[in-house]
Amino acid sequence: MAFLLPHLHSGWAVDQAILEEEERLVVVRFGRDWSKECMIMDETLRRVANKVKNFAVIYLVDIDEVPDFNKMYELYDPVTVMFFFRNKHMMLDLGTGNNNKINWPMSDKQEIVDIIECVYKGARKGRGLVIAPKDYSTKYKY
Repeated sequence: MAFLLPHLHSGWAVDQAILEEEERLVVVRFGRDWSKECMIMDETLRRVANKVKNFAVIYLVDIDEVPDFNKMYELYDPVTVMFFFRNKHMMLDLGTGNNNKINWPMSDKQEIVDIIECVYKGARKGRGLVIAPKDYSTKYKY
């Protein structure tokens, strides 16, 4: 169902999407459209897109089609979700040690809505690093 969300097909289109959005959070899913993990994340993002449309816009980027950002953002994982607000990369502390991105598929709609809302609220307050509403460190997954 990834075709229901807008795809960006060039580095220029990604830059413009991030630059032109002044009031809403830009959520960009980088990954390979054929990847199972991407399909899970795309479906979750598609289901929440309508709920978050007032404060966030979601785009999909295939890293094979648009390799421009692979080194800059270290896009080596099957799926990567990054957040931008007013042309600034928003960092998110998930408890995993990687504050730049979410690099695993999420299937819980409410979880992703909470994360997007938390990042948006922190961005509106001028924060560059936002603490996630839930700790995703592996120490609690025994």
